[in-house]
Amino acid sequence: MATKAQHGTGEQDGPDRTAPTIQTVQRAALILGSFTVGKPHMSLNEITARLGASKATAHRYTKALRAANLLRYDERTSLYSLGPQVLTLATAARAGLPIVAAAEPYMEELVRRIDETIVLSVWDGESATVVRSVDNTDHMVRISVRVGSRLDLTASAQGRVFLAFLPPEQVPTLPRSVRKSELTVELEAIREHGLSVNSPTVNGVRTVAAPIFEGDKISGTLAIVGTTATVSDDVKSPMAQALLETARALSQRLGTSEDSPNGG
Repeated sequence: MATKAQHGTGEQDGPDRTAPTIQTVQRAALILGSFTVGKPHMSLNEITARLGASKATAHRYTKALRAANLLRYDERTSLYSLGPQVLTLATAARAGLPIVAAAEPYMEELVRRIDETIVLSVWDGESATVVRSVDNTDHMVRISVRVGSRLDLTASAQGRVFLAFLPPEQVPTLPRSVRKSELTVELEAIREHGLSVNSPTVNGVRTVAAPIFEGDKISGTLAIVGTTATVSDDVKSPMAQALLETARALSQRLGTSEDSPNGG
């Protein structure tokens, strides 16, 4: 007896065929999304609770995610954490951000002007994350910043720029972070002149960062990273002003008006 051929896509075959697959993807996404910077490790019981299913079901999902290198399991602690494949996916996702493609020519031009490493960072929901770095080429000391690096919220110049311009509700740690009057004063200064300077004494590296806006919302930071010998801590220095001009030009390219915080 001949078998009747099936035509069409899964969507045409009705919801019963696609629903299990959709649920599988949703559950896998829920598990992966449960890991955060503040909660990088989870037990099977915690994953089961997040999933709202039986422990046997949670175990099947963790086993499949481990096979895909999306989860790793530490037998010593019996805890799960995100696997190496997540880093690969995160790097690819960041590379595809519109701001990265838009910023590329501005960053390369700024490197030619000042010959210092230029770094682009975006907000990942909890901290500033480096998505692009263009290194200086002519100095005896060449500074490279790893793409994917997550920068300290209050200790880095980029983190402080985000603190200065992000709405408080988007920074859960903001109230706790700005209790120090010194930091509060600095954030006001950043809003006033549009630049943040950070000079860690432990490694002789100085960073100057400026905000990038899309409309009236901050979408990233552009930063100069060099040594304390080559990068001034004066926000009025030619190098700092070149950074500010570039950040404003990029913001206008992304659709920021002159009335916006970084519009000029």
